[in-house]
Amino acid sequence: MQEQDLISTVIRPEVRALSAYKVADATGFIKLDAMENPYTWPEEIKQEWLKVVHDAEINRYPDPEAKSLCRILKQYNNIPEQSNLLLGNGSDEIIQLLLMALPANSRVMAPEPSFVMYKQIALCLGLDYQGLPLVANSFDLDLPALLESIKTQQPAIIFLAYPNNPTGNLFDTNAIKSIIENSQGLVILDEAYAPFTDASFIAELPNYKNLLVMRTVSKLGLAGLRLGFIAGNPEIIEQLNKVRLPYNINILTQCSAEFALSKPEMFQEQTNTLRNERARVFLQLSTLSGITPFPSSANFILFRTAKGKATETFAALKEKGILIKNLAPQQGLLSDCLRVTIGKPDENNAFINALKNTI
Repeated sequence: MQEQDLISTVIRPEVRALSAYKVADATGFIKLDAMENPYTWPEEIKQEWLKVVHDAEINRYPDPEAKSLCRILKQYNNIPEQSNLLLGNGSDEIIQLLLMALPANSRVMAPEPSFVMYKQIALCLGLDYQGLPLVANSFDLDLPALLESIKTQQPAIIFLAYPNNPTGNLFDTNAIKSIIENSQGLVILDEAYAPFTDASFIAELPNYKNLLVMRTVSKLGLAGLRLGFIAGNPEIIEQLNKVRLPYNINILTQCSAEFALSKPEMFQEQTNTLRNERARVFLQLSTLSGITPFPSSANFILFRTAKGKATETFAALKEKGILIKNLAPQQGLLSDCLRVTIGKPDENNAFINALKNTI
């Protein structure tokens, strides 16, 4: 059998039609492309952590429900007592679990542009994905169009990133409530960037049976642990747990996350610094000719270059050792757009200086 014949025989057409999610090699670059917290831990805290890891019983399976970690996450994130949690290997696994639980051919909706994994996983599972364009330039929700689509198409799940990635903006609170109230399916508020904004729908969970809020510790500064969670209606969480594979949160992640979340002051200091740097970088971008930055409530800034200049600017920055994200190939509302993660002050200075010498 020819190799291509084998692939077409054993791999579903929906998968064959997709492109793999590519992660750029950042070796040797100032890495400002992946929305990571750039700060590591002080040495004394690292030594405390190593003692915790030292005592981990890696010969045993971890707690399959991560009960202790769930208690800490609920407290740390001010999750209402009546809401339950489900943990995942990053938010990606949570999204996958949600979509795996749907009936065949279910409809999934999300604004576009937004987090690419909503579409990627939905299509991989053979679901009916529909992207709904945001309003040009403001990147707001087109609420009338969204409500009409909900009414006529009755999606099983709607994803709303809050703040949105890659645009960085917060959608209108009343618009989101209207979407929840008009949806017969689930509405998933993806609050991955919660550390960089004071806005949240966590407190609204008891008010809506079809609302779930998803978060991750990645943007807080624990991306390497690969830990996400979703909170909400216990009856829905119970059903999702049937799809979750046992022991999906390993023992090192469990004990490391518990330890890290016992140091809230450290993370608060880091995120405060990043918020201040975000404001400074936005102001500097605003002064550059041919550059239009968009307001952000996340740890990154989307900006538009002069027409047709985004890929050229991206390549020139890379030549200077600065790696950001080129979104221009996605076209549509992201034509001519680049996205930069907020780094340490010296990294942000290097980026601004390189950009000044590029445009």
